[in-house]
Amino acid sequence: MMSSSLPSAPAGMGSKRDLVPLSYATLQEQRCVLNWFLGWGVVQRKHFLEDLISKAVPGKVCCLLQQLNTLQVNDRPPNIFECQLRLWTQWFESWTEEERNAFLNSLEEKDPIFVAHFYRGLAGTAGRD
Repeated sequence: MMSSSLPSAPAGMGSKRDLVPLSYATLQEQRCVLNWFLGWGVVQRKHFLEDLISKAVPGKVCCLLQQLNTLQVNDRPPNIFECQLRLWTQWFESWTEEERNAFLNSLEEKDPIFVAHFYRGLAGTAGRD
């Protein structure tokens, strides 16, 4: 008898502490974002960090203002990085909280220093409107 559930993430994808079964589509999306992340430079990673913090604390005025500062009106088409961020946003918004946490755990396995900056930035939003 075939199971109707989709395959879950392999052992190396989620945190070793708390493996969350991911759908095949979510697993592929997260792998894609991680692959992009590994190819980004310092400026792109900084922008991604700010975006990740704003997604972790939606509605915080301090984060919204930072996002507004990055908006630009151009007559040029978006670059690859901007397209990647658009896809990242669409995918992130479709993930459950558990899937988002699994992504963060995977990101931490790839770059623990980046995730430490994320937690530091997150803590910096506490008490700010």
